[in-house]
Amino acid sequence: MNVRTTLEPLRKAAIRTVRDARTPSGPPLRPTRRAWQFDVLVALVLAVVTVYYGIDNAGNVVVREIAPGVAVVVPRPSGPGGLASMTALAAVSSGALALRRRYPLAVLGVVTAATLATPQSVMRLTFYAFVIAVYSAAVHSPYRVAALTALSVSVLLVGTAGNSVTPIVPNEYIALLILVPMALAAVGLRTWKLRTDEGRTRLSALEREQAAALRRAVEHERARIARELHDVVTHNVSVMVIQAGAARKIMKSSPEQAGEALLAVEAGGRAAMTELRHVMGLLTLPDDDTRDAGADDGASTAGPVADLAPQPGLDQLESLIGRVRATGLKVALTVTGPPRPLPPGLELAAYRVVQEALTNTVKHAVGADAAVTVDYGTRRLRVEVTDTGGRPGAGTGGGRGLIGLRERLGVYDGTLHTGRRLTGGYRVEALIPLETP
Repeated sequence: MNVRTTLEPLRKAAIRTVRDARTPSGPPLRPTRRAWQFDVLVALVLAVVTVYYGIDNAGNVVVREIAPGVAVVVPRPSGPGGLASMTALAAVSSGALALRRRYPLAVLGVVTAATLATPQSVMRLTFYAFVIAVYSAAVHSPYRVAALTALSVSVLLVGTAGNSVTPIVPNEYIALLILVPMALAAVGLRTWKLRTDEGRTRLSALEREQAAALRRAVEHERARIARELHDVVTHNVSVMVIQAGAARKIMKSSPEQAGEALLAVEAGGRAAMTELRHVMGLLTLPDDDTRDAGADDGASTAGPVADLAPQPGLDQLESLIGRVRATGLKVALTVTGPPRPLPPGLELAAYRVVQEALTNTVKHAVGADAAVTVDYGTRRLRVEVTDTGGRPGAGTGGGRGLIGLRERLGVYDGTLHTGRRLTGGYRVEALIPLETP
């Protein structure tokens, strides 16, 4: 085994360490304005205190007892040069703390250099800033490997820089140094509790909003289903009632025509059941177990297929008008413009407009003629249903059908115009915006 083979794992480990040191473990911290203000305040207060300490102790001689009977005389820098150097070191080390969250490793390097350059007799000038810089690098640096390396090197350099005279806290400051951290811890605990309570309050409010939104969604869905059921039942049942009444009147005199009317009643009933199964199928789609059970019992599978049949659209207007014509109402259909595929929901809305208008004509204008116009414009779809007027029938209604149509069209920014015609009869017009093809 040669030396190169032996050193290869060490080389790979070194490369991996360097790569990890350059790769952040998370995004760089973006301090908030409040955090910036706090850091600037800390830097300013510490700079004022340390600069005052340097000025106040310039030229002093300190006699410190390091052992029983052993005293050391420690002269402090004096003169304009010593005063300027102490002031500069205090200002640089304290001022750098204003950037301790955004650039923690750079601040640690600057403060470490200032601490190493500080005379041993006035270590308080930079020592407290060094402690804060070490803490900031450990907490805020996204480069974990680089941070651990820088912390180890900085602490080792400062701890072994030949400083035999470490900073000593005067006795009159002992109580202050104990009470201040306790006060800060109490304030931090209170802040954390307030933020926790605020978070719980916001969570509760969000849950209430979600519950209210769910209730509104359920109400909207119920209203939509009610409109669908109204459209399906009203139209088909009205046609069936008219056909059954006609069959009853001509049963004895014209049995063949009565039979045709009853066949129309049967067709209308089948159409109503098909659409009802579709609407109800949207609410109660069978799960896999139900389908399997139905297959085992020999039940017909036509129900689920019918439930999933597409909703009616404009291509089924001929069938709708054919059922209405079977009641004796003359209906003319006119389509202008090139027909083109439209969104299914929009086609359903247009289909319901025609269905509701013709149903009202059958119920309230007996003996009238009706006309249906579908105009495919470039920017809008126009659906118009008019009748010539007739004698009132036996049907009654509360006007919910037209209200439901307006709500249905409002989903697509459409409008509904209804009213009596000057020449007699009634007119229903729906305008639905379309995307330009």
